[in-house]
Amino acid sequence: MSRVPDLARQEISATARLVVVKVGTRVLTHARGHLDTERIARLAEEINQLCESGRQVVLVSSGAVGAGMSLLQLVRRPSDLAQLQAVAAIGQTHLIQAYDQTFRQHGRHAAQVLLTAEDLQHRTRYLNVRNTLFSLLEFAAVPVINENDTVAVDELMTTFGDNDRLAALVTNVLRAPLLVILSDVEGVFDGDPEDPGSQLLPCVDALDAAARRLARDRRSGLSKGGMASKLEAARMVTAAGESVIIASGHQAGNLTRIMAGESVGTLLLAGGKSVSPWKRWIGFSARPRGTLHLDAGAARAIATDGRSLLAIGIARVEGEFGKGDVVALCGPEGGEIARGLTNYSAVELQRIRGLQSQRIAQVLGHRPYEEVVHRNNLTLVGNQHVSVTRN
Repeated sequence: MSRVPDLARQEISATARLVVVKVGTRVLTHARGHLDTERIARLAEEINQLCESGRQVVLVSSGAVGAGMSLLQLVRRPSDLAQLQAVAAIGQTHLIQAYDQTFRQHGRHAAQVLLTAEDLQHRTRYLNVRNTLFSLLEFAAVPVINENDTVAVDELMTTFGDNDRLAALVTNVLRAPLLVILSDVEGVFDGDPEDPGSQLLPCVDALDAAARRLARDRRSGLSKGGMASKLEAARMVTAAGESVIIASGHQAGNLTRIMAGESVGTLLLAGGKSVSPWKRWIGFSARPRGTLHLDAGAARAIATDGRSLLAIGIARVEGEFGKGDVVALCGPEGGEIARGLTNYSAVELQRIRGLQSQRIAQVLGHRPYEEVVHRNNLTLVGNQHVSVTRN
């Protein structure tokens, strides 16, 4: 039996002094969707124990809608957007109070932090969020983060989509070495979790789009996320050089066991060296304003050789964007491989795409930059393969 996953868990648990914990709606609610305050109290107790051991914990918590349903005695999650946002607004105070009651018994405070996607897309607001979270940790408070459901709507592109993605972004904002996702399943399986023949994968060495074959979602009306969203969140974190553990949140003590290095759930290992905060914002928080489609040579130079993007490697330009905007870089097959800050506008790139760098001045009348995207302003956003360890 391989000892590599066990050794990796022990090393991660021993060195991760800052941990982001995400807990889902179906963990925090009863079968009918109402908030389970006893389970919240048990989770808060485990988090406090981690804090007592010298760790810092940031909690990304779903459950506002469930809390609102409890207070309003609703039997079904509202489908109307305005009603859903109203229920979340009512439930949010109840949710934070449930955490705070346990933390106060130990002299700690729960600090409510409500975010929209814009807060992390805008560079200045991104830094403000980061500074505020670190200040809360210095006060020995436990930040309890949730999406600001009252104002976040898909049509305005201000929503994260689900709290798995929010947790991944928060992990990257803080450069936390570990994200723990507590779910209603035990981890990642090699088949349908309901199938007795399916086996729990203790370790996933690397992630890319092919890993979606491992996702087996169980749909319900209680939450927006599923295993597919958890694997996508894990991809964002592991691509930035950190690790993720997906485990059951229903079993009391699992968080404590995870942080003790025990084999609980599925460990998804970091994909490489830790990425700088600047590149994390470019690659995972800022919203791309356009897309550059690359030829095979340019895609290989960026993905494997650590090179900058030159105009000669651009096959097609999509979108309207200006100099300094974030753009997505896609390979010949259409998959996104990186994001970066462009030195040229979309109008300029339409004229110089496919050209050698020395010809840029002839076409534009000037050549302020040789590179379209410099490697210092470029972040890879995915890994190249998937492998799993079954033992």
